[in-house]
Amino acid sequence: MTSLTGEVLDRARGALIGGAVGDALGVPYEFSLRLASTGVPIMRGGGLGDFAPGEWSDDTSMAMGVAMAGARHRTLVSPAALDDVAAGFLDWFESNPPDVGNQTRKVLGNVHRGTSDTGLSTRTLDASRDFAQTAEHTGGNGALMRTAPVALAHLDDRNALADAAQNVARLTHFDDEAADSCVLWCEAIRVAVVDARIDVYAGLDLIDVKRRDEWQTLLDEARDQHPNTFTPNGYTVTALQAAASSVLHAPGEGADHVRDGLFTAIRIGDDTDTVAAIAGGLLGARWGRSAISEQWQADIHGWPVRSGAPARVADLVTLADGLVDA
Repeated sequence: MTSLTGEVLDRARGALIGGAVGDALGVPYEFSLRLASTGVPIMRGGGLGDFAPGEWSDDTSMAMGVAMAGARHRTLVSPAALDDVAAGFLDWFESNPPDVGNQTRKVLGNVHRGTSDTGLSTRTLDASRDFAQTAEHTGGNGALMRTAPVALAHLDDRNALADAAQNVARLTHFDDEAADSCVLWCEAIRVAVVDARIDVYAGLDLIDVKRRDEWQTLLDEARDQHPNTFTPNGYTVTALQAAASSVLHAPGEGADHVRDGLFTAIRIGDDTDTVAAIAGGLLGARWGRSAISEQWQADIHGWPVRSGAPARVADLVTLADGLVDA
């Protein structure tokens, strides 16, 4: 059983906050001109959804849906928990968000609620599977961007983590590569929270043996090649490589590593908010909330909005604590 020391809890909180900070920091640069190698990202809003400064995008909003379900059920492997995840996705989708990934839009747009949410995850999975049978590309990065809550809900059970990562991914991305990437990143986040170290290879034994050598090679490329190599990065594989390369190549420790890792991820260009959200989840898991700029924490906000007030960092802290049963 993981001992929830102050340091572990700080790192668990950092995983959710780091993802949200990376998301909001990357929003202004999504699919626009790449920043120069010395360019400093600013959390100024705009982007594809004309977001307010500090507002997170679909990356964190969908992660919130996962986190709320995980905190309620203390797991993400049960049918009831997955129904709650699917319900959260639909609650967000039905709120008319300013930016929704193409694949996610097509899948959730074909899900119809019944008189209750029981069985909703099965209907969502069916829509995801149906889309995969007709679509040419199903390995988008839209599942990978929301992985941190899955890791936090299963700090003591790697096998449950892998099952949950795959099941949550397949709700919108019925694709082996998308599922694999989520397993790998979830396990990297779990290791960072529990053991305070970065190991992007830690989850290789949790994916199908037939695909391990290929993923080993892909992770080696992320380790050995410059982060700017991994663009375009809307594909789940290159998104993972871009995030991993940013984390592995950024210098320093603590707050310096968090800042420079996020800046590196955004300077790659292309899907900047998603790559920075993915990287931010791991950076925050390694170094903790205490290593993330207090100004950035004060600025971030987004869905869900209750009584006209958007969620903020305090809500992320509450969810992180609930996920790890603090």
